[in-house]
Amino acid sequence: ADALRPQLDALVSDEEALASDRQRFDADWGDGVAPPSGRAAEVRGELSALSGSISRAEAELARIDGRLGALASTSERLDADAERLRADLVAAEGAEEPLVARLDEAERRRAAAEAAVAAAGAELAEVTAERARWSTRADALSMALDQARSRAGAERLAGIDGVVGTLLDVVTVDEGWEAAFEAAAGDAITAVVVDGVDAGRRSLQALHSGDAQGAVLALGAATGSRPSAPVPVGEPVRRHVRSENPDVEALLDQLLGHAVAVDGGWSDAVDIALEHPHAVVVTRAGDRFGASGWRIGNAGSGATRTALDEATAHAEAAATAVATAEQRVAAAEAQLAAARADEHGVAKELDANDGLLSAAGDALQRVETERRDIATQADALRSRRDDQAGQLERERERRAELDATLPVLEDEEAERVEQGKALAGARTRIEQRTASLAGRRRELEVRAAGVEQRRVVLTQRRAEIDMRLERHQVERQEANARRVEVERRAAATNRLAAVVADRLATIEATLADLHERRRAQSEVARAQAAELDAHRRERTEVERSVEGTRERLARIELTDAEIRVRIETAVEMLRRDLDVTPETAVDAECPPLPEGTTAADRTRELERELRLMGPINPLALEEFEALQERHTFLEAQLDDVKSTRRDLAKIIRAIDGEIVDVFAAAYSDVAANFVKLFETLFPGGKGGLKLTDPSDMLTTGIEVEARPSGKNVRKLSLLSGGERSLTALAFLFAVFRSRPSPFYVMDEVEAALDDVNLHRFLDLIHEFRAEAQLLIVSHQKRTMEAADILYGVTMQPGGSSRVVSEKVSSSH
Repeated sequence: ADALRPQLDALVSDEEALASDRQRFDADWGDGVAPPSGRAAEVRGELSALSGSISRAEAELARIDGRLGALASTSERLDADAERLRADLVAAEGAEEPLVARLDEAERRRAAAEAAVAAAGAELAEVTAERARWSTRADALSMALDQARSRAGAERLAGIDGVVGTLLDVVTVDEGWEAAFEAAAGDAITAVVVDGVDAGRRSLQALHSGDAQGAVLALGAATGSRPSAPVPVGEPVRRHVRSENPDVEALLDQLLGHAVAVDGGWSDAVDIALEHPHAVVVTRAGDRFGASGWRIGNAGSGATRTALDEATAHAEAAATAVATAEQRVAAAEAQLAAARADEHGVAKELDANDGLLSAAGDALQRVETERRDIATQADALRSRRDDQAGQLERERERRAELDATLPVLEDEEAERVEQGKALAGARTRIEQRTASLAGRRRELEVRAAGVEQRRVVLTQRRAEIDMRLERHQVERQEANARRVEVERRAAATNRLAAVVADRLATIEATLADLHERRRAQSEVARAQAAELDAHRRERTEVERSVEGTRERLARIELTDAEIRVRIETAVEMLRRDLDVTPETAVDAECPPLPEGTTAADRTRELERELRLMGPINPLALEEFEALQERHTFLEAQLDDVKSTRRDLAKIIRAIDGEIVDVFAAAYSDVAANFVKLFETLFPGGKGGLKLTDPSDMLTTGIEVEARPSGKNVRKLSLLSGGERSLTALAFLFAVFRSRPSPFYVMDEVEAALDDVNLHRFLDLIHEFRAEAQLLIVSHQKRTMEAADILYGVTMQPGGSSRVVSEKVSSSH
């Protein structure tokens, strides 16, 4: 620290000299040097900008002159194109009228052909449904008769002489009396009619020998008996059943002579049956009440041979009618195809002419629009050229003025730059000396701080060494105390070791005695275990012998049970299948056997034949009941579906009626308003709406007829763009007037309108603005002038857009 003091004194002296030099600098340069004004740079920048602007203006003038010349030539070409398109438009309009007349005639022929096809199709659908109905009835009657024959055993009796057929095959029943007849005939309804008693016996013999069931009615078997006296109430069922066979007529007298049909329900029929117990009282629904029992409902199908023949005849007649109707449909469809082809051809010609007319109109409109655009562009270019020429002259005058001012400004700026350089040199030297002295002061301060830090560290180390010496003295005293305690514990441990050695000798002697006793007990246990194993082996042998005996006894019992079951089965089979007792079967002689065949072989052969015949289905009745239950369920489901269908049909008819009413009302209002608005927008013109199919309001379309004043056209495609826009606006405002709304939004709907039509459109807007709020997107100045408030979007120079609004005064 003492060695650093001379260096610090020299530093202080140098800093005092620097302070005096800084005072002299401040005195000389205290006010500084005035900075360059920058006026010369501004003048140079302005001159550069003016030169570029003058060059661009001259190039722009040349381009505008070229563009004006091109627009002039284009305008001449468009004038020629407009004259040519007007001539084409006149020619196409002259060809329009004949084609429209031909198309109307073709449409009338096509409509007539469509009506003929629809009528033929309706007739075909009707006769097809009739054929399906009679075919279904014939199939149902045939199935019912087949089932009746099957129940009566007619198939088994088909080859027997004298069989006439089932009762249903030989009678004719009046329509509506089938259920009453079946109820009155009872079980005889499924019987087979034979022509005599002998034939009946043969039939019964055939049924018995074939183990089949069936019923037989023998003609002439009850000729001696007379039917009971007629019942004084109801209608005799016999009057409504007849047969071509006289013997069958007599049989019907016997079966139905005491049967009457009564009106009313089953309660009335029960009362009559109780009053006349000898009679059979039936209802037209098939209920039966008599001495043999009461029954509700008809169990039959109402099928007879006559009904089947009638249904078959009707089905054949309906099939012939279907063929005839199909021929008519084919002829009508051929006529319709020809009419459609003719209409398509005329429509194609008309569309081609319409295309020419529309193309000419559109092209003419485009030419006119382009001409207007070119005129507008030319006017804008001329105005722009004049502005550009004036601007160019002003810029040239300004450039001459700046060229005279620039040298003076440059000399002033050069003088100020030299003064600034001298000031900067002096300031730099002062700053360099200041930086050098500051560095020397920082170095001395660092060295002094290092010396001070070393002194502090050494002082701390000396204090730490003194503390360590004191701590070591204390630790040595503690170590001596611990050594004394360890010696004392070592003496105590030696005494404890001697005591433990004596005790260990006593324990070892006791352990040797225990080992000897354990060895003796182990020998005794091994002897007892050997004896126990011998007894276990003996027990196992005995149990094995007992198990064998039990198995033999179980087999004997099983064999005995099988023999008893076989005996019981054989006895049951004898009683069930052969209807004999076991004693009778044992006493019966063995049937003759083929030579070389034993009874066991014959038994096996017969059993094999039974297996080949196949098993009997014991679940047939259960399957029938399940199918019948399924049939009942499906019928209920079908009835539910039919009911739901009827309900849906009612709802659909109601909705269709509502739609027709709403549509008819809306169409009537819109059509009336369209006529008025069209006449407003087209003074002297006629327009209207027409339904394409007034007879079917649900599928009809709407045609718009528009005929401006002085034009003989009706189709929208033949109108110009402005006329089509006005027609669309007339329809749009007709809808608005028919179904008003609080506000309406329109997007450039008047873009294709000229000044006259735009004036009419604005009149319509003024008329509607009193009732609703109108929001119109437009680029037309006159439309904007008619508005109350204007909204627009503008782009700022910075690249962001913003919405501006302007409220138009009421005077506008």
